[in-house]
Amino acid sequence: MLNYQSLRNKPRIFQSLAGISLHEFEQLLPAFEQAWQAYVMEHHIQGKTRKRSYGGGRPGQLKAECDKLLFILVYFRLYPTQEVQGYLFGMGQPQANEWVHKLSGVLNRALGYEKQLPERDALKLEAILSECPALEFVIDGTDRKINRPKDKEKRKKYYSGKRKAHAVKNNVIAERRGKVKYLSDTYEGKKHDKAIADQEDYQFPDGSRLWQDTGFQGFAPRGAIVLQPKKKPKNQELTEAQKQLNRLISKQRVVIEHHIGGIKRSQIVMQTFRNRKENDVDQVMETACGLHNFRLDHRSKFA
Repeated sequence: MLNYQSLRNKPRIFQSLAGISLHEFEQLLPAFEQAWQAYVMEHHIQGKTRKRSYGGGRPGQLKAECDKLLFILVYFRLYPTQEVQGYLFGMGQPQANEWVHKLSGVLNRALGYEKQLPERDALKLEAILSECPALEFVIDGTDRKINRPKDKEKRKKYYSGKRKAHAVKNNVIAERRGKVKYLSDTYEGKKHDKAIADQEDYQFPDGSRLWQDTGFQGFAPRGAIVLQPKKKPKNQELTEAQKQLNRLISKQRVVIEHHIGGIKRSQIVMQTFRNRKENDVDQVMETACGLHNFRLDHRSKFA
């Protein structure tokens, strides 16, 4: 059975299971403990008349906050079925399901306390980006597979021609070293990257450099110098100079996109998303971005 005590002396295995190092785990734990106490107050104590004090009755499987944090990090990192998750932590599927839904929100709140969650309000984007000294950003669209919707209209709406599957989509705006500064709302897979950008009407600080791919063709926000590969004109060829510039732009984008790829270290946003609870598909992406930002911040401090 997995628990913090059994893994604390096995740092490589710990990191493979949790997605963050043992040191990073210990740095996140105080915020998680605070978030758990806030959850308990909101859902179990405030405004409720209780026959016995909170914590009475049969002991739970995850007694210590360190085991609760490990549980939800393993779930995000590996995204096993709840049956397997329960087996790993010595409980049945119903209990695993209950803990997943409780602790997903607690982890998200803890990352908020650590100021690692991306901005979600497009109206605040320019102010948030102006805090980045280099003023160099990349915008990228990312989609995630979901289970086939039962409703016929939803099946059409969520079908992604790019993925050849049903999916949801977000736009991500990151600074050059890869930290995610903004995450769009979650949209149906049919919606185009540029259509999301146009709808949310992104504004950038004056003098910003914005790297984007051809999925954002025609997107030229106020305040930003756009760096994008030039598309080959119909029935024409690009000049050698244009090809060379395209290679240079693509080379720079690859470096930045490699950093952003750390978001999908969390298998919960890499595999087909199976959970059906409303808003889960949006919150897990926000949390995965927060975990990615948390890793980047802590590794840059100790690099």
